[in-house]
Amino acid sequence: MTQHSQFALLGKQRFLPFFITQFLGAFNDNVFKQSLVLAILYHLSVSGDPNLLVNLCALLFILPFFLFSALGGQFGEKYNKDALMRALKLAEVVIMLVGAAGFLLGSLPLLFLALFSMGTHSALFGPVKYSILPQHLREDELVGGNALVEMGTFLAILIGTIGAGMLMSRQSYALAVSACVVLVAICGFLASRGIPRAAAALPELKLDWNIFRQSWSILRMGLGQRPAVSRSLVGNSWFWFLGAVYLTQIPSYAKQLLHGDESVVTLILTVFSVGIALGSMLCEKMSGKKVEIGLVPFGSIGLSVFGILLWWHSGDFPQAAQPHDWLAVVAHPQSWAVLGDILGIGVFGGFYIVPLYALIQARTEEDKRARVIAANNILNALFMVAAAIVSILLLSVAGLSIPELFLVLSLMNVAVNVYIFRIVPEFTMRFLVWLLSHSMYRVDHRNLEAIPDEGPAVLVCNHVSFVDALLIAGSVRRPVRFVMYYKIFQLPVLNFIFRTAGAVPIAARHEDERIYQRAFERVAEYLKAGEVVCIFPEGKLTADGEMNEFRGGVERIIEETPVPVVPMALQGLWGSFFSRDPAKGFFKRFWSRVCLVAGQPLAPEQAKCLYLREQVAGLRGDAR
Repeated sequence: MTQHSQFALLGKQRFLPFFITQFLGAFNDNVFKQSLVLAILYHLSVSGDPNLLVNLCALLFILPFFLFSALGGQFGEKYNKDALMRALKLAEVVIMLVGAAGFLLGSLPLLFLALFSMGTHSALFGPVKYSILPQHLREDELVGGNALVEMGTFLAILIGTIGAGMLMSRQSYALAVSACVVLVAICGFLASRGIPRAAAALPELKLDWNIFRQSWSILRMGLGQRPAVSRSLVGNSWFWFLGAVYLTQIPSYAKQLLHGDESVVTLILTVFSVGIALGSMLCEKMSGKKVEIGLVPFGSIGLSVFGILLWWHSGDFPQAAQPHDWLAVVAHPQSWAVLGDILGIGVFGGFYIVPLYALIQARTEEDKRARVIAANNILNALFMVAAAIVSILLLSVAGLSIPELFLVLSLMNVAVNVYIFRIVPEFTMRFLVWLLSHSMYRVDHRNLEAIPDEGPAVLVCNHVSFVDALLIAGSVRRPVRFVMYYKIFQLPVLNFIFRTAGAVPIAARHEDERIYQRAFERVAEYLKAGEVVCIFPEGKLTADGEMNEFRGGVERIIEETPVPVVPMALQGLWGSFFSRDPAKGFFKRFWSRVCLVAGQPLAPEQAKCLYLREQVAGLRGDAR
C-alpha cells in the first residue's frame, strides 16, 4: 500500500475518528432495527398483525428524515461540526439506554420510541457527516474519503444485520442486544472525541424551527443549485430508490425464486454489500483521485445491464422438500450467475454513488453545503417511500413477478439517467473523456500537482493528436477550458465534448477575424473568473512528430491577463491512431502508454514564446 492510497486516510487523525464514529453509528442503527423486527416476528407477544408492525418500524425510522433533515442542515451550518457530532453521539447513548430498557422490559412503546429517536439522530447526523469531509480532506482526497465512508456504511449495515440475527438467536437475547447497542453507542461517543475541529460555516444563521417551512425551503435550495449539483441530488436519490427496492425484495427473492432459507438471504445481502464496497474502493483508482463524474454514466449502464441479467437468470431454480441452505444454493450452477449479477449491481452502484456524493460536496458553497445535503436526505426519503409504493403497485396490482420488477426497474433506470445526462451534458462529456483515456490509451501523469488548486492559470502544451485536449481533461483535477483550432472544434462527436467543456474555438486572423478576436475575449473572461485555460501554442498538429514554433497568441493572453503559466508536455502519442503519423494504424498503437508531464509554474513575465517552447521541449524529451 502506498502513501497515496485512499486507505492511508485511515491512518490520519483528520479522518480515522470520523470514520469509526460513522461506522459504529451505522452498525448500531442496523443492529437495533433488525433486532426489533426479529423480536416482533419471533419473541414479543404483540396484538395485531406482526407484518403491519414491521412496516410501522420502517415508517418510524424514515419519518424523521422528512421532519428533521432541514433542522440538521441548519445545525450543520450554524455550529462547529465536531462539537455537534459529539453532542449527537452522546444523545445516541441516551437513546440506546431507552432501547435497552425496551428490550429488557419487553415494552414495544419504549422500543418504538427508541427507533423513532434513532431515526431523528440519523436525520440530524447525515448533513453534518457529509459536509465535514471537504473541511478535513483535500479535493484529491474527496473521492477516496467518500469511497471509504460508503464502503464502511454498507459493511456496517451488513455486519449489523448479521449480528442482530446472531444476538437474537441467544436464549438471553434481550440482555445481549441491550449490552451491544449501549456499548457500541459509548464507543461511538468516545471515537467522536477525536474528530478535529471543524468550524461553523455560517454561525450567524438564524434557526427556523418551523420544520415544514424549512424543509420546503431547503429542498428548493438544493434543487435550485447549479444543474450539475441539483441533478446529482436527483441521481443520488434515484440510487436509493433502486437500493430500497432491491434490499426490500431480497428476502422474498431468496425464498420464492431460490427456494432458500434465512442463510440464503444473508448470502445475497453479503454479496450485494461486498459489491458496493468493492465498487466504492475502485472509484479512487478509476477516477485518478479527482471528482470524476464520468464514472456516473458508467455506473448507470452497469446497473441496468446487471439488473436485466438478473431478470434473465432468475427462474426454474430446483426445489427440494426443505428450503435450501446457502451451501445447497451455491452448489447449483445457476446460482453463480444470479450472485454474479447481484455483485455487478453492487459494484456499479458504487461507481454511480461515490462520484455523485463527491461532486455535491466539491461544487456546493461551504456555507450552504450542510443544507444542500439535508435536501438530499429529504429527497432520499421521498424516493425510498416512492420505491415502496411502486413495488406494491407493480407486484400486487400489476401482478408482476419479482424478476419482472427488476427488469422494469432496470429500464426505468435507463430513462431516468438519460434525462439527467441530457439536462447536464457534462456527465456524458466526462464519460466519453474517461472512456477514451481508459481504452485506447493508458495515461500516466507526473507532477500535475504543480497546477494550482484554485485561481487562474494558463497551461501550455505540445500538440500531437486530435485527442490531446481529451487526454489532458481526463488527467487534470480541475475543469480546463481549451483553446483549439476551430476546425478540430467542429469535428463530429468531439464537438459535443468540446462545447460542453466550454472550449474556445480560434482561427487564424486571416481565416476569420471575428472568431480570432472572440477567442481572446473568452479566454480573458475565463481567467478573470479564476479558471484554468489550456492552449497549444504551436497552433496546429505536428506533421512529423517534432514540435513546431510557438505562435504569439500566448503572449497576448498573458499581457492582457497576467496569470501563472504551467508548461506541460504529452509523451508517446506520435504514431497513435489520432496523430498525423503516415505510418500509424488503429491496432498498431492500441492501448498505448502515454504520459502527461507538468513543469513548475512560471511568472507572467517569463511567458515568452521562445522560453515556453524550450520548457515544453525539455519536459517532452525524446519521447514523441
